[in-house]
Order: sequence, then C-alpha cells, then structure tokens
Amino acid sequence: MLENFWFNVQYGINHVLDPNGYDHVLFLMVLAVPYIFKDWKRVLILVSLFTLGHTLSLVLAAYGIVSVNGKLVEFLIPVTILIAAVYNVFTAGKKERSNKLSLLLFITLFFGLIHGLGFAREFKMFAGQSQNKLELLIEFALGIEIAQIIVVFVVLFLGFLFQTIFRFSKRDWVMVLSAVVVGLVIPMITSSDLLN
Repeated sequence: MLENFWFNVQYGINHVLDPNGYDHVLFLMVLAVPYIFKDWKRVLILVSLFTLGHTLSLVLAAYGIVSVNGKLVEFLIPVTILIAAVYNVFTAGKKERSNKLSLLLFITLFFGLIHGLGFAREFKMFAGQSQNKLELLIEFALGIEIAQIIVVFVVLFLGFLFQTIFRFSKRDWVMVLSAVVVGLVIPMITSSDLLN
C-alpha cells in the first residue's frame, strides 16, 4: 500500500521534472519569477491553484466527462506560458500587480486546467482499470505539488542570488527570465501539429 503511494507520488514528481516535458517547469518559472522569498504564501497559493486546475482536468478526463482534441491542448499549453511571460515583461517593476491578484489566481487555475488536459491521455493509460482512480489522482497531485514547490524554490533562490550577488534589479531579473522563456516557447508554438 505504502509502496503504491510512493510510486504514484514519484510519478507526479517525475511528470513535472521530466526534461522532455519542460513546459510545466517553464510555466512555473514565469509564475514565480516576479516574487521573492517573503512572498512565499502568495506563491504557494498560486502553485496550489495550478495543481488544483491540473488535477480537476485529470478527474474530468479520467472519468470520461471531458474529452479534448490533443493537438489543440498541445498548442494551448505553450500559448499559456507565452501569455504569462509576456504579462511579466509588461508588468515588471510595476506596483499595481498586487491589485490584480484575484485575476491572476483565476488565470492560474484556468491555465492549470489546460495543462492537466495535456496529460489526460497518458494519465488515463497510467490509471488503466484502477478501481481507486480518485486515490491515485490525489497521490499523483501530491507529487506534482512537491515538484512544483521544488521548482518555485529554485526560481526564488536564483532570483535572490541574481538580485543580491549579481545586483540585478528585480525588474531586470523578471524581464530577463521571462524573455528567455518567451524564446523557448515560441518554437514550441510554431512547431505545433495544429499549425502544421
């Protein structure tokens, strides 16, 4: 029982940290880059909302409630990352970001739903004929949350290093990392099966 639990949690961790599926990490990078360690509660809420959206779409797909065109979802995932990165570029260094928190929370949840749909087919195969799909989903979601917290911690730590040791301004750090992500997702969008 405990062996299955750890296997499912590890599967969730590996899903996020898989070098071949780095889109998840890119989204977390642009989600976390505007923040510093003292904002950890806000970042944790955003990450948890993303996990919730991801898990909800897996529940809907696992029980056959929702079925979405895989090519469309694979196109939308890098689009969500691009939107978040461009948003960072245009709001870097601006104070009113905190006033738009409720919109950011909603968008993060919505983007989590889209990202979860991208994994739905693989998750259905993983779950197979399992009688405890909900238990499996919760354990998998726990693994996702653990991996996301690791990624976010790394982003916050790198932000701390760049802003204290290398004397980057917060605005420059957000702009540079977001621009790097933009550069990585544009080829993902243009090479999408939906466009070709």
